[in-house]
Amino acid sequence: MTRFDEVRATFWGEDPYGDPPPLTDAAVRDAERRLGVRLPASLLELLRDRNGGVVADAWDACPTDGPTSWSEDHVPFDRLSGVVEEDGDHLSVLDSPCLVEEWGLPSSLVLLSGDGHAWIALDYRACGADGEPSVTWFDADDASELPLAGDFRTFVEGLRASASFHDGQD
Repeated sequence: MTRFDEVRATFWGEDPYGDPPPLTDAAVRDAERRLGVRLPASLLELLRDRNGGVVADAWDACPTDGPTSWSEDHVPFDRLSGVVEEDGDHLSVLDSPCLVEEWGLPSSLVLLSGDGHAWIALDYRACGADGEPSVTWFDADDASELPLAGDFRTFVEGLRASASFHDGQD
Protein backbone atom coordinates (compact mmCIF):
# COMPACT_ATOMS: atom_id res chain seq x y z
CA MET A 1 0.00 0.00 0.00
CA THR A 2 1.36 3.44 -0.90
CA ARG A 3 1.67 6.21 1.66
CA PHE A 4 -1.19 8.05 -0.11
CA ASP A 5 -3.46 5.02 0.28
CA GLU A 6 -2.52 4.73 3.96
CA VAL A 7 -3.47 8.35 4.60
CA ARG A 8 -6.59 8.05 2.44
CA ALA A 9 -7.88 5.10 4.48
CA THR A 10 -8.19 7.27 7.61
CA PHE A 11 -8.20 10.79 6.11
CA TRP A 12 -11.66 12.01 7.09
CA GLY A 13 -12.70 13.00 10.59
CA GLU A 14 -16.12 13.43 12.17
CA ASP A 15 -17.87 16.45 10.70
CA PRO A 16 -20.44 18.20 12.92
CA TYR A 17 -22.35 19.25 9.80
CA GLY A 18 -22.65 15.72 8.41
CA ASP A 19 -21.58 14.52 5.02
CA PRO A 20 -21.93 16.77 1.99
CA PRO A 21 -23.57 15.41 -1.17
CA PRO A 22 -21.46 12.76 -2.95
CA LEU A 23 -19.12 13.89 -5.71
CA THR A 24 -20.37 13.00 -9.19
CA ASP A 25 -18.58 12.95 -12.54
CA ALA A 26 -20.93 15.70 -13.73
CA ALA A 27 -19.99 17.87 -10.73
CA VAL A 28 -16.28 17.37 -11.47
CA ARG A 29 -16.75 18.34 -15.14
CA ASP A 30 -18.76 21.40 -14.12
CA ALA A 31 -16.22 22.45 -11.48
CA GLU A 32 -13.30 22.11 -13.87
CA ARG A 33 -15.18 24.14 -16.48
CA ARG A 34 -16.09 26.86 -13.97
CA LEU A 35 -12.62 27.00 -12.42
CA GLY A 36 -10.85 26.70 -15.77
CA VAL A 37 -8.45 24.01 -14.53
CA ARG A 38 -8.03 20.24 -14.35
CA LEU A 39 -8.29 19.10 -10.73
CA PRO A 40 -5.64 16.59 -9.56
CA ALA A 41 -6.67 12.92 -9.68
CA SER A 42 -5.47 12.39 -6.10
CA LEU A 43 -7.71 15.21 -4.85
CA LEU A 44 -10.67 13.69 -6.66
CA GLU A 45 -9.91 10.29 -5.09
CA LEU A 46 -10.26 11.81 -1.60
CA LEU A 47 -13.36 13.76 -2.58
CA ARG A 48 -15.01 10.62 -3.95
CA ASP A 49 -14.62 9.09 -0.47
CA ARG A 50 -16.23 12.21 1.08
CA ASN A 51 -16.88 15.42 -0.78
CA GLY A 52 -15.09 17.70 1.66
CA GLY A 53 -15.19 18.29 5.39
CA VAL A 54 -13.15 17.79 8.52
CA VAL A 55 -9.75 16.10 8.22
CA ALA A 56 -8.90 13.49 10.87
CA ASP A 57 -6.60 14.65 13.67
CA ALA A 58 -3.86 12.31 12.42
CA TRP A 59 -3.53 14.38 9.19
CA ASP A 60 -4.47 17.92 10.26
CA ALA A 61 -1.14 19.70 9.70
CA CYS A 62 1.52 20.10 7.04
CA PRO A 63 5.19 20.54 7.94
CA THR A 64 6.90 23.62 6.48
CA ASP A 65 10.49 24.39 5.56
CA GLY A 66 10.25 27.77 7.21
CA PRO A 67 8.21 29.79 9.68
CA THR A 68 4.79 31.22 8.87
CA SER A 69 2.42 33.45 10.78
CA TRP A 70 0.88 30.24 12.10
CA SER A 71 3.90 28.37 13.43
CA GLU A 72 7.65 27.90 13.14
CA ASP A 73 7.37 24.49 11.47
CA HIS A 74 3.85 23.68 10.20
CA VAL A 75 0.52 24.99 8.94
CA PRO A 76 -3.00 23.78 9.80
CA PHE A 77 -5.04 21.59 7.46
CA ASP A 78 -8.14 20.76 9.49
CA ARG A 79 -10.69 20.96 6.62
CA LEU A 80 -10.64 20.15 2.91
CA SER A 81 -13.07 21.91 0.60
CA GLY A 82 -15.23 19.73 -1.59
CA VAL A 83 -17.05 20.37 -4.85
CA VAL A 84 -20.46 21.47 -3.62
CA GLU A 85 -22.96 24.07 -4.76
CA GLU A 86 -24.16 26.82 -2.41
CA ASP A 87 -24.17 25.21 1.01
CA GLY A 88 -23.60 27.22 4.17
CA ASP A 89 -22.29 24.18 6.03
CA HIS A 90 -19.61 22.96 3.60
CA LEU A 91 -16.68 24.78 2.03
CA SER A 92 -16.37 24.46 -1.74
CA VAL A 93 -13.55 24.87 -4.22
CA LEU A 94 -16.19 26.58 -6.37
CA ASP A 95 -15.89 29.58 -4.03
CA SER A 96 -12.22 30.05 -5.01
CA PRO A 97 -12.61 32.81 -7.64
CA CYS A 98 -14.65 35.00 -5.30
CA LEU A 99 -12.40 34.39 -2.29
CA VAL A 100 -9.19 34.87 -4.32
CA GLU A 101 -10.45 38.28 -5.42
CA GLU A 102 -11.71 39.21 -1.94
CA TRP A 103 -8.40 38.37 -0.26
CA GLY A 104 -6.09 39.71 -3.00
CA LEU A 105 -4.53 36.35 -3.85
CA PRO A 106 -3.01 35.33 -7.21
CA SER A 107 -5.75 34.45 -9.70
CA SER A 108 -4.48 30.97 -10.66
CA LEU A 109 -5.42 29.30 -7.37
CA VAL A 110 -7.99 26.76 -6.22
CA LEU A 111 -8.43 27.16 -2.47
CA LEU A 112 -8.44 23.89 -0.51
CA SER A 113 -8.51 25.07 3.09
CA GLY A 114 -8.32 28.30 5.01
CA ASP A 115 -10.05 30.97 7.02
CA GLY A 116 -9.59 34.13 4.99
CA HIS A 117 -6.35 35.24 6.58
CA ALA A 118 -4.40 32.20 5.39
CA TRP A 119 -5.06 29.54 2.76
CA ILE A 120 -3.71 26.28 1.42
CA ALA A 121 -4.26 26.21 -2.33
CA LEU A 122 -3.60 24.37 -5.54
CA ASP A 123 -1.24 26.72 -7.38
CA TYR A 124 -1.57 26.62 -11.17
CA ARG A 125 0.76 29.57 -11.92
CA ALA A 126 3.72 27.46 -13.06
CA CYS A 127 1.94 24.45 -14.59
CA GLY A 128 -1.00 26.08 -16.36
CA ALA A 129 -4.64 25.00 -16.32
CA ASP A 130 -4.03 21.44 -17.53
CA GLY A 131 -0.89 20.74 -15.50
CA GLU A 132 -0.30 19.21 -12.09
CA PRO A 133 -0.47 22.12 -9.62
CA SER A 134 1.79 22.55 -6.64
CA VAL A 135 0.35 23.15 -3.16
CA THR A 136 1.18 26.47 -1.52
CA TRP A 137 0.41 28.30 1.75
CA PHE A 138 -0.76 31.88 1.24
CA ASP A 139 -0.94 34.38 4.09
CA ALA A 140 -3.23 37.21 2.98
CA ASP A 141 -2.44 39.38 6.00
CA ASP A 142 1.28 39.67 5.33
CA ALA A 143 1.12 38.93 1.56
CA SER A 144 3.50 35.98 1.87
CA GLU A 145 3.51 32.49 0.42
CA LEU A 146 5.36 29.28 1.11
CA PRO A 147 5.50 26.19 -1.14
CA LEU A 148 4.30 23.06 0.67
CA ALA A 149 4.53 20.32 -1.98
CA GLY A 150 5.16 19.86 -5.68
CA ASP A 151 1.76 18.22 -6.16
CA PHE A 152 -1.35 17.30 -4.18
CA ARG A 153 -0.47 13.62 -3.72
CA THR A 154 2.90 14.53 -2.20
CA PHE A 155 1.17 17.10 0.01
CA VAL A 156 -1.22 14.45 1.39
CA GLU A 157 1.62 11.99 1.94
CA GLY A 158 3.41 14.60 4.06
CA LEU A 159 0.51 15.41 6.39
CA ARG A 160 0.92 14.77 10.13
CA ALA A 161 -0.97 15.33 13.34
CA SER A 162 -0.69 18.91 14.59
CA ALA A 163 -0.13 17.46 18.07
CA SER A 164 3.13 15.87 16.83
CA PHE A 165 4.82 19.26 16.46
CA HIS A 166 6.90 20.59 19.31
CA ASP A 167 4.83 23.67 20.00
CA GLY A 168 1.60 21.66 20.03
CA GLN A 169 -0.18 24.56 18.31
CA ASP A 170 -3.12 23.57 16.13
